[in-house]
Amino acid sequence: MKPIRSIALAGFLGLSAMNAVHAEEVSIEKDPHSYAQPDKVRVTALDLDLSVAFDKHVLSGAATLTLNWRDKNACELVLDTRDLAISKIESEDATGKWSDARYTLDKPDALLGSALRIALPAQPRQVRIAYATNPDAAGLQWLDPAQTAGKKFPFVYSQSESIAGRSWIPLQDTPGVRFSYTAHIHTPKELRAVMSARFLTGSDGARHALDGDFRFAMPEKIPSYLLALAIGDIAVKETGPRSAVYAEPETVAAAAKEFEDVEKMIVTTERLYGPYRWERYDILVLPPSFPYGGMENPRLTFATPTVIAGDKSLVSVIAHELAHSWSGNLVTNAAWRHVWLNEGFTTYVQGRIVEAVYGKQQSDEEFLVAANELRKAFASAPAGEQILVPDLNGKDADDSLSDVPYTKGSWFLQTLEHRFGREQFDAFLRGYFDHFAFQSITTEQFVAYLKANLLDKYPGKFSEAEVNAWLHDPGIPADAPLPSSARFAEQDKLRERFVARKLDAKGLDGRGWSTQEWQYFLDRLPPKLGTAQMQDLDAVYHLTGTHNAEVAFRWYRLAIGSDYTIAFPAMREHMIRIGRRILVVPLYEALAKTPEGKRLAAQIYAEAKPGYHPMTRGAVEKALEKK
Repeated sequence: MKPIRSIALAGFLGLSAMNAVHAEEVSIEKDPHSYAQPDKVRVTALDLDLSVAFDKHVLSGAATLTLNWRDKNACELVLDTRDLAISKIESEDATGKWSDARYTLDKPDALLGSALRIALPAQPRQVRIAYATNPDAAGLQWLDPAQTAGKKFPFVYSQSESIAGRSWIPLQDTPGVRFSYTAHIHTPKELRAVMSARFLTGSDGARHALDGDFRFAMPEKIPSYLLALAIGDIAVKETGPRSAVYAEPETVAAAAKEFEDVEKMIVTTERLYGPYRWERYDILVLPPSFPYGGMENPRLTFATPTVIAGDKSLVSVIAHELAHSWSGNLVTNAAWRHVWLNEGFTTYVQGRIVEAVYGKQQSDEEFLVAANELRKAFASAPAGEQILVPDLNGKDADDSLSDVPYTKGSWFLQTLEHRFGREQFDAFLRGYFDHFAFQSITTEQFVAYLKANLLDKYPGKFSEAEVNAWLHDPGIPADAPLPSSARFAEQDKLRERFVARKLDAKGLDGRGWSTQEWQYFLDRLPPKLGTAQMQDLDAVYHLTGTHNAEVAFRWYRLAIGSDYTIAFPAMREHMIRIGRRILVVPLYEALAKTPEGKRLAAQIYAEAKPGYHPMTRGAVEKALEKK
């Protein structure tokens, strides 16, 4: 990328002085996905007072923002909003008196929403905005009782990443701005509110009281995409000295059992990369409509129930979200083109956690599955979509969240570990987390730190040109190391014989295969098998209707390519029940390749749409619009 590449070279030559400078003390690049002007005024604290109206699908109340004016001549506060109904804005003068402030709301942009411009010539310490959300807010999903496990009460939850926080709170919605927050949430008395923050004592003195009055505080400064709220029939079960699972009562016991190793994961990561700095690590298991595997909201990871396989084979999702407590939540990408700093580092740390807790074999096999998926995607992806630091100007911020920052970013860090040795790389990474703790940084700042603390310290092991190639060139460098798996190697031989019809499904002896082995096997089959072979696999291993969502997704993708219509009713149920984008959107894309399949996809979506999160809806509709 033209300007990025030149900046990176400048970093190699002369940016090491930035090592001693905090991110907020330097001028960072303009975030193309935010209207905010943090170089002039920066939000340092947020106080929310919100009530929920389930019948209207609306949150309403006020957001009070504490401001740090950086430009003495600035007279305007610009905030990001999307479809918010602003009813009043006030500012506080030096005496503590509040008075009305003038404001305008710009014409909305399809990607960015509307800039809220507040005239504030006196540079007040605080502003207070009274507002209400839109029933179709992009960052909120409202579920009717029938869409929950218990079928008794409604449910609402937020998803602020990447830039949907502005749809439920007016703020500087950019990862380059960090702030602390407090909140007062009013709910129906039978429901519980939870947030990405510390529970404060309720009115009756009990931490988990159901009294309709919930108060929270997040003293550490976080970026806006980590703001999170959920309200519903939520039970809680402790899983360790500093962890608990929150979920609907029907789900909480199974979730707590599946995630009982969380404390081991925390201790493992602390040994590697320093203390856990968020006090508690709780997990909220959401209804199946949640669009992601997990969301790393600090203190309270949001997780999909699709990772509850009953055998802990998919808990690497939890390892990933926990790892974000260091990479992402602690050290954050300053803009979305740098998201690999969040996701690549986190995927690398996830692998180290899984290796320590569940063994190197599982860690290696999980990475091999991901690397295989990435290579398959790169075979047809445009060069511009294969770059770790892409140009996102004019594009949706969510376009940054592909396999590239996760898998290619992690692969880059594995390569560094391979070259420098684990002991040296662990020390580097721990120092990196400490140095940039509670800051939002750019790739260029990482490059400068890398050069000063690893490349220059151990000369000749890794060149600046190699760093540039990983960051700015498409594809994967030819010398990138890959782990090996004896089980996968044996499976390759079996798969070849099966495809050649020299071995039947029973001869695969797959009854004892792990989830990772099934993922690898199905991923590496030809995209189209004959009906007889599909029937053989299904008869022996009962893949149609499997409750393992990762295996089911791959099986149904193969069923579409093989026109194995016997699996379509179960596939339809999978696509309606699950809203996790990675497990349903590729199925819509596969169906949409033929006129008949596209008609079926449209029928399924018509039924599934009410239960999908707005983000999943947008992705599905984009897939169905393609010609």
